[in-house]
Amino acid sequence: MHPSEVFENPPVTPAESLGACGILKDGQQFVSKGGAMPEGFPCTSAWITLFPSVRVLSFGGDMPWFKEKGISIVCCHDGLRPVIFKLEREKS
Repeated sequence: MHPSEVFENPPVTPAESLGACGILKDGQQFVSKGGAMPEGFPCTSAWITLFPSVRVLSFGGDMPWFKEKGISIVCCHDGLRPVIFKLEREKS
């Protein structure tokens, strides 16, 4: 997302002009094996945010606040340029 999609007026003044996240791109897909950070995943900070949900899904758990089983929606913690991730447990 571009910051303008979230804020009309950002709550802080960025030191540099902010655009959408330049690390991750729309439509990218990664596969975690055994809950480990996927090879080639480009943002350790985002992974730290995703890991608790990845761990739950990798052990067969589900998020009780979603009707769908094996799915979680998690937002990167960058408050000015959030990236929204859809996590899905692969069907075996």
